[in-house]
Amino acid sequence: MNNKKLALPLLLTIACAGLPAAAGAANVKITPLGSHDGEFCGADRALIFEDPDGTRILYDAGRTVRGGNDPRLGKIDGVLLTHLHSDHLGDAYQPAANAGSCGAPDFSVKPTPSSVTEEVVLAKKAKLFVGGEMGSFFTKRIRAAGGAADQVKLVRFGGQDKLGGVSIASVPAAHANGLEPKFLTGAQADGLAASGLTAYVGPAGGYVLTFSNGLAVYLSGDTGIIADQDLVVRRYYKPKLAVMNIGGVYSTGPAEAAYVMNDLVQPNAVIASHANEAATKDGKLQPGKTMDFKNAVKVPVYVPLSGKTMEFSAEGKCVAGC
Repeated sequence: MNNKKLALPLLLTIACAGLPAAAGAANVKITPLGSHDGEFCGADRALIFEDPDGTRILYDAGRTVRGGNDPRLGKIDGVLLTHLHSDHLGDAYQPAANAGSCGAPDFSVKPTPSSVTEEVVLAKKAKLFVGGEMGSFFTKRIRAAGGAADQVKLVRFGGQDKLGGVSIASVPAAHANGLEPKFLTGAQADGLAASGLTAYVGPAGGYVLTFSNGLAVYLSGDTGIIADQDLVVRRYYKPKLAVMNIGGVYSTGPAEAAYVMNDLVQPNAVIASHANEAATKDGKLQPGKTMDFKNAVKVPVYVPLSGKTMEFSAEGKCVAGC
């Protein structure tokens, strides 16, 4: 065989092997849906995760997704809900983009007794992933609102489900999980409201998503510090990227959250979440809890600016949009 005929293909193969992969080729895309474009604001919780295969999953819609017809949503295949507090389930949303201020958004549209989460699930015909005792509760509600019972997927601790190329595992969180009376009707709602009580629907939780490119991402929910973040999350699921709540008072504050990242979960990168502050101005980080968290964590910390898509490799390295 002519060695010259072999030389050119071989040289091309060697040259191409040294080139970086094109952005987006096998990366996970993460897009924050906050209250104000280009900012990280006090009520921001929602993130859309897009697998390289096109599967799109919304995490904790909360109040910043403007109902099921929010034009920023696009195709949504699945919705994750960590617990039923109003700022995650969604008891209100803005009448228009950027309504109000970053520190005090205008959440004047009230979908209750339904919720932002349910509106999205119904409008997008998406699967809803929940834990605890939330499965039967939402199955009845989604079906009563015109959806299908099989849209609701119960994933309890230690269990996994799959949507497209994404594996969805449920992990523990130390937090409350009471449903406020505003999401109910009739005598049940009246009785709870009169007693100052909420309806208990099992424990709150978090998730670990493993994408088709191999990236595992820990979604903390509203947890405090727990041993499971070492024993279960780090040792078993081995996430390279984490989304960590940092707001304090009701869950981990910036110092506690930094300890969780540095000593327990030990990812390669972190996205700050649930800061309960207007963390940025004109897209620039301001002094406060988010800055304190970023300064205390040993790996890169990314601020989720609403509408700005970040892309992550299998190792949790941000390769675009950060």
